[in-house]
Amino acid sequence: MGLRTGVLLVVVLLIAALAALNWGVLAAPTVMSIGFMQVTAPLGLIMLGLTVLLGVFFAAYVVYLQSTVLLETRRHTKEMQAQRDLADRAEASRFTELRNFLETQENTHMARNAERHAALLARVEQLETMIKVRSEHTDNTLAAHIGQLEDRFDRRRETREPVGMPPAV
Repeated sequence: MGLRTGVLLVVVLLIAALAALNWGVLAAPTVMSIGFMQVTAPLGLIMLGLTVLLGVFFAAYVVYLQSTVLLETRRHTKEMQAQRDLADRAEASRFTELRNFLETQENTHMARNAERHAALLARVEQLETMIKVRSEHTDNTLAAHIGQLEDRFDRRRETREPVGMPPAV
């Protein structure tokens, strides 16, 4: 129980104790004026009734305020949850967008790498073909040179050996 509730309960108990102890004085009829006429009635009971009526009015007002605050809090909580859900969806869409962007970038890089790889393979193949052609050309040139040397060697041999003589070893 809160401090305010305890103080309020003590005040109500004091009023009830004073009313019980002084019931005779409260219930004694007196002449009182209500503005345009005079009436004989127990002034204490009327004042006590008005106090009880005022207490009931304030209790109803407190209940009304409490219920409006609770309803407002519930509405606010629902709005906050809706905003949270909206923010979560927006964040999820940003993550999806980022993932799609990264996938696009990766696909672009992969395509570039594939193009570079194909170009490199084509260049290597071209170089292999050029090396084979050059190798064949070199082989042919070498064979031609060797053939020329053999030809010269054979000619020199023929010019050195007399006809009918066995070749020198």
